[in-house]
Amino acid sequence: MRHWLLKSEPSSWSWEDQVKAGAKGTPWNGVHNHTAKLNMMAMKKGDTAFFYHSNEGKAIVGTVEVVREAYPDPDNGPKDPWVLVDVKALAPFPNPVTLADAKAEPRLAKMSLVASFRLSVQPVTDEEWKIVCGMGGYRG
Repeated sequence: MRHWLLKSEPSSWSWEDQVKAGAKGTPWNGVHNHTAKLNMMAMKKGDTAFFYHSNEGKAIVGTVEVVREAYPDPDNGPKDPWVLVDVKALAPFPNPVTLADAKAEPRLAKMSLVASFRLSVQPVTDEEWKIVCGMGGYRG
């Protein structure tokens, strides 16, 4: 199992929206970056991800699980081969972990969120996952 971080602007798709989508999950769409696309194509069913509110809030607010692996985005044609994965909400973070919190933690200095925070779909190492979960009081 691998870990990831998925970014969404709360005004477009919030943690609350993800929770309302229910156990069947919902497509993670709107990703139009080739590196992020490759990350989505590497995701496997059962992988977990941090749900990060970008721009507004700038915090990891919960966790999601990949429930369907990468498939073609039906809104794009063959010349624009973007993909989707489906994710479902697992649990909120008792204490959201802000970008400032992550930057202040020396053990996260190499985490993609800290080092190259612009990417909308990022890998997270097992060690980073444990550290961030501990910071957020998440025991899932």
